[in-house]
Amino acid sequence: MFEYFTDRAVAVIVFAQEEARRLGHSFIGTEQILLGVLRVESSPAARLLTDMGVTAAAARREVEGIIGRGSGIVPADIPPTPRTRQVFEQALQGVQQESQAYVTPEHILLSLVQAGDSVAAKVLTNLGVDLAEVRDRLQALMADPAEMAFAQPSRSAQTAAPMGRALETFGINLTMRAIAGELDPMVGREAEVERVVQILGRRTKNNPILLGDPGVGKTAIAEGLAQRIVNGDVPEILRDRQIISLAMGTLMAGARFRGEFEERLTQILAEVRQAGNVIVFIDEIHSLVGAGATAGGLDASNLLKPALARGELQCIGATTLDEYRQHIEQDAALERRFQPVKVEAPTLTETIEILWGLRDRYEQHHHLTISNEALVAAARLSDRYIPDRHLPDKAIDLIDEAGSRVRLRHTRHSPAQRIRQDLRAVTAEKEAAVTAQDFDQAGKLRDRELALQQTLADLRTAQRDAEPRPVVTAEDIAQVISAWTGIPVNHLTESESLMLMHLEDTLHERVIGQQEAVTAAARAIRRSRVGLGSPHRPIASLLFSGPTGVGKTELAKALAATVFGSEEAMIRLDMSEFMEAHTVSKLIGSPPGFVGYDEGGQLTEAVRRKPYTVLLLDEIEKAHPDVFNLLLQLLEDGRLTDARGRVVSFKNTLIILTSNLGSRAIEKNGLGLGFAATGDEAETAQYQRVRSQVNEELKQYFRPEFLNRLDEIIVFRRLTRDELAQVAELLIREVGDRLSEQGITLVLTDAVKHRLIDEGYSPSYGARPLRRAVTRLVEDHLAEAMLAGQLHSGDTAVLDLDDDGQVQVRARTPVLQSVSAL
Repeated sequence: MFEYFTDRAVAVIVFAQEEARRLGHSFIGTEQILLGVLRVESSPAARLLTDMGVTAAAARREVEGIIGRGSGIVPADIPPTPRTRQVFEQALQGVQQESQAYVTPEHILLSLVQAGDSVAAKVLTNLGVDLAEVRDRLQALMADPAEMAFAQPSRSAQTAAPMGRALETFGINLTMRAIAGELDPMVGREAEVERVVQILGRRTKNNPILLGDPGVGKTAIAEGLAQRIVNGDVPEILRDRQIISLAMGTLMAGARFRGEFEERLTQILAEVRQAGNVIVFIDEIHSLVGAGATAGGLDASNLLKPALARGELQCIGATTLDEYRQHIEQDAALERRFQPVKVEAPTLTETIEILWGLRDRYEQHHHLTISNEALVAAARLSDRYIPDRHLPDKAIDLIDEAGSRVRLRHTRHSPAQRIRQDLRAVTAEKEAAVTAQDFDQAGKLRDRELALQQTLADLRTAQRDAEPRPVVTAEDIAQVISAWTGIPVNHLTESESLMLMHLEDTLHERVIGQQEAVTAAARAIRRSRVGLGSPHRPIASLLFSGPTGVGKTELAKALAATVFGSEEAMIRLDMSEFMEAHTVSKLIGSPPGFVGYDEGGQLTEAVRRKPYTVLLLDEIEKAHPDVFNLLLQLLEDGRLTDARGRVVSFKNTLIILTSNLGSRAIEKNGLGLGFAATGDEAETAQYQRVRSQVNEELKQYFRPEFLNRLDEIIVFRRLTRDELAQVAELLIREVGDRLSEQGITLVLTDAVKHRLIDEGYSPSYGARPLRRAVTRLVEDHLAEAMLAGQLHSGDTAVLDLDDDGQVQVRARTPVLQSVSAL
């Protein structure tokens, strides 16, 4: 029947299904058909009702008042009622009696009006409409050739009959989906669509192939062309065409025996040839090459070549540039039958326009409102923080997931949640009662179930009318970005702002001294977190130079633990492992043809998976000079290309390089010893002098273009004796923490602490000799005491010096502690 309906008549049915679904009805009645006629605003029937004072909103309220709302359980395919089928049949009979070709919305409305006892007629009567007047005006409209000039057959009407079973089974009719309003609107892409239409209009080789990166909108162009065909916005040669999407995977699925796949494809070609107006769209068209090939058989591409050459098959393909080069270009006979159409990623402004066009669809799906700020934030934040994907796909995904996140948060706090839980419990009890043949109890539970369903429906109605819809904001978009990438993009909380303001104090709890280095790192973190840092460079690139054991690596660990969450957030590469020229490939991956090509590089893969991190290149001067060449673009532009051609972003990475160059200059000048300078001004002058000497030494080793790309070169001071005492306290605290896990408290006397500092102090080697002293004088003696059974859980281990100056461990039990307290 519906093959004789025009596009507008089909749209009436589609809108009627939407109205039935909105009201929770599992059928399409005459009242829904009336609402569908009103929603096709471009039709003369809708204009006639509007002129008579009938609007879709008023009719919707009247329908709801007459028949109410349904239970909310609506099937996917909503069937028409027998009365509605009778209306369609009367409309078709009227068309045939008047020797017209196709059913229009006017014929449907006339049939509704003539059925005077229908709900639709009652709705119109309640709205003050004279049914006889409507009938007379409709008949006058349909008698006017100018008014009915638009009554062209629907695309389904023209092509449904020739469509074969194979196309219906293995293909998706994009044209019919466009008529039903199931396709997302296409925004922009005028040049690409125009180019596709031009190629389709050619006499020969009229097969366009869309080439572009994943996610730029190749499939959307094919769907947009289907919508243009439905709207008649195409040349006459394409006016009656249908676009059928064909998937190779669907064709191959279940083809177990030899020749079965070839038979399916041949049948599709025969049906396309018979229809004469089908354009086949093949997404991932590179899958044609090799698809279905068996020993001695042909693949799909060779089966399609003759049809393409003779013009029996018109095809639109879509694939990526890499797949096109790898598969299509290798087959010159296949390549020459297609005309490439390059599809570039849209700009930021174009992406925002695309999101504006799609907003209604996502608002309807998630039942919420998407703010303008959220659309702009989705485009900008995805462009900045998700570099390995392409617009508009990544921005659309952001909007979709943010909508799901907000809707889920809103649903969790909805009072309907408790009613749903009660309803599920009552339903389970009812089924159990039926199983136990306790029908009296089952009847009571059924009444309770119906009451809960009605309560839930009433609550939904009240919420829909009273409560404002939840809103997706820019902050929701930022939270999704943070969840995807681990990069904190959302607004600063009060506690985080406080932490950043006092970041230096927090770092100094682990890093003793080195005020210049701590301040430089903290400033870089603050700039980045508030959004003032450059979006095109790393957070900061710092070179820590100075003697060994003064806290260069420890500062990087402290930053990772304090700002980035844990020390595990730090990517550490010991550059002594990259002393040979060939080890450069370990950073970015092996070249094609070499072992390990598919594994990726140690540096690039680590940053791809964890972009918000501290990158520590330890002992940078020990690396091969070729490594420095590799780091140039990383330090300047915050990007690095791996061996597979993928660009890895370092724009959210804090890069720290450590070096021992300059140690001799620092040792020679005694910087930090305390006797080479008197007063703050003299000490500052001495530090600047030593810093200049260290920079000169760095210039002799590193090339100027490498040093010039660093944000700051920081010279670490040597540790003074007082600073070493603070380091000793930190090391003792670490030992005490490990001992407390076994229930033992650690106490060191001042004599032991002085012994530690005396034996661990070395101006040339920093804090590492102190760590060895702690191991020798504290940890070793504690281990011996524990093995000898001197220490037990609950004891206090006291380390002191005996008369001979040797370290001894005394156990103070809880009983002795209480006695001494008395």
